[in-house]
Amino acid sequence: MIGADAAGMSAASQARRRRTPDKLEIVAFERGNFTSYSACGIPYWISGVVPDRDALVARTPAEFEKAGVRVRMRHEVVAIDLDRREVVARDLEGGGEIREGFDELLYAAGAVPVTPDWARVDGGGVFGVQTLDDGTAIKAWLESDPKPQRAVVIGGGYIGVEMAEAMIKHGLDVTLLEKSSQPMSTVDLDMGERVRAAIDGLGITVRTGAHVQGIETSHGRVRAVVTEDGTVPADIVVLGLGVRPNTSRAVESGIPVGVTGGLRTDLRMRVVGPEGHVEGLWAAGDCVQTTHRISGQPMHAPLGTHANKQGRVAGINLGGGYATFPGVIGTAVTKVCDLEVARTGLSSKEATRAGFEYVTATVESTSRAGYYPGAETMTVKMIAERRTGRLLGAQIVGREEAAKRIDALAIAVWNEMTVEEMTALDLSYAPPFAPVWDPVLIAARKATDALLAADQG
Repeated sequence: MIGADAAGMSAASQARRRRTPDKLEIVAFERGNFTSYSACGIPYWISGVVPDRDALVARTPAEFEKAGVRVRMRHEVVAIDLDRREVVARDLEGGGEIREGFDELLYAAGAVPVTPDWARVDGGGVFGVQTLDDGTAIKAWLESDPKPQRAVVIGGGYIGVEMAEAMIKHGLDVTLLEKSSQPMSTVDLDMGERVRAAIDGLGITVRTGAHVQGIETSHGRVRAVVTEDGTVPADIVVLGLGVRPNTSRAVESGIPVGVTGGLRTDLRMRVVGPEGHVEGLWAAGDCVQTTHRISGQPMHAPLGTHANKQGRVAGINLGGGYATFPGVIGTAVTKVCDLEVARTGLSSKEATRAGFEYVTATVESTSRAGYYPGAETMTVKMIAERRTGRLLGAQIVGREEAAKRIDALAIAVWNEMTVEEMTALDLSYAPPFAPVWDPVLIAARKATDALLAADQG
């Protein structure tokens, strides 16, 4: 197995449950220092919300070894020989290379941060945020002498916004640079405006339409970020430009990739090429291409939830069982201070790109009965297909207890429910938890009305 994080070790665990060590030898190669950790938790450890780095590690190499999975830590796979059925790995600490034969190979190398040429500088203080080793390096830099005073985060997606907040918690002056017209562009513009207001409220300087041209260094340390509109002083730069599938070793070995750059697989996570399955080769996690269940289009969905599920499916099949992975619908959630942001299915832009005709409905409501102490406001937006009324997507921006309502909407999207059907959903009610008409139900009613108006128009 190439990669010992979510996908790789979920697969290893499932395969081991089904076949004993004398029936199936499992060897995992990992270039980093950790196995089975929560990359999504890195910003919260850096910010201090999670005090202990080891709390992010679900299972250590020693625990896997005890369970009968051999783990070669700090070994980077540098070549895959499909003809000889071998991987070649470099020992990053002891030096030298080893060859390991395989009957079946799981490629679970994850993703790597998008790093433009202008970000490849000589000098310290520029970081991606993909692995726990990256997080460790950022934490060390924040505690170095002289301590950084100014941070620039490039990219206003989930990781960029979360890292900008983490820098604020360290007392730094923070500037967030985003090339599009709003941060958090995975939600619609009207919802993103609410997110922008929350980011501004943290004291973060947000510059949209910012095109970065380079990074200046001095005496081995970052000094400033250069944009079309001038330079922004920086003692630390965090790249939040997204990630791409880590498939370079696969491509070098002649293994085909899909249009997203990720490995193409079938439902059982077997790698698929132009002529069918690649014999004995499996893939899972952030390095694969998957399918959006609503648009039917290929997509790259680098989330720990999908990686664990795909790894589980691959491991069950490698262990002699049968399992499939049916695709994704783009559910995601994050927060900015106490503002929660969630989405599922298609955004308006994505629905348009996929060719749907649709209506939208947006409502303002509260998390609890309005008279109950602690009630917070939230905004729910639904996107419904014309004629069929099927829910294509939804977004929520609000305070406490807002975002997790996206799970009910995700179930509705997954099961192709119509918004009219949703108006009768038997959702729970009590004043401490929801108003008598839950925001989800109100939005479904308004979307149903919008569909009727569109048909009559």
